[in-house]
Amino acid sequence: MSGSALPHTMVAMLADLVPIFGLRLRTPDLELRLPTMAELGDLGAVAEDGVHDPAFMPFFVPWTEFPNPGRGIVLHYLRTLGAWTPRDWHLDMVAYSDGAPVGKQTMSAKDFAVIREVHTGSWMGRRHHGRGLGTQMRAALLALAFDGLGATSARSAAFEDNPSSLRVSEKLGYRPDGIEIYARRGVAARTQRLRLDLADWRAVVRVPVEIEGLEPCLPMFGLEPKA
Repeated sequence: MSGSALPHTMVAMLADLVPIFGLRLRTPDLELRLPTMAELGDLGAVAEDGVHDPAFMPFFVPWTEFPNPGRGIVLHYLRTLGAWTPRDWHLDMVAYSDGAPVGKQTMSAKDFAVIREVHTGSWMGRRHHGRGLGTQMRAALLALAFDGLGATSARSAAFEDNPSSLRVSEKLGYRPDGIEIYARRGVAARTQRLRLDLADWRAVVRVPVEIEGLEPCLPMFGLEPKA
């Protein structure tokens, strides 16, 4: 699995100040963690290399069509991290395969300590599609949500003509939760809302996920440390 581009002692100091930098999620083929500043350029390069077929737009916000999408990814990461509060947080974890970034899996929540619900989203470099990594990426964050943080539900959504995303949701136990209409490239497009409850999460065939470094992070998620 990947190591950090910074010396271990510097990473430890960073995690002391901002504990989520010490959080690690591991699946059979991936490690998910926050990137260091030295690694953000590598993540931006993955975005610049291509995320999807240019003929199809899978995202509600078409960020891959903006000028300099790699720069946008870096700035978005910095904005969301800087705006973090225990009542309103957005966790951007980068997925690493054999030490190299392949994409990003996000999880966000407002008033999580009360509502216990998260929202997820992701993207992956196009050259890494078709390897089953998308399922592992999302399963890792769902394990963090349900098994680590005590979530009771998770929400996601995808355009109806995005079968790969919908298949991942189906494999992980999500159920349909209604339809919404978005304007996509000037045309109305239907999206499928999806919801995963705790009971359905526990019933699916699980991707093995190892969670490391969570305890010091709990106050950042609005939760009390475990006794």
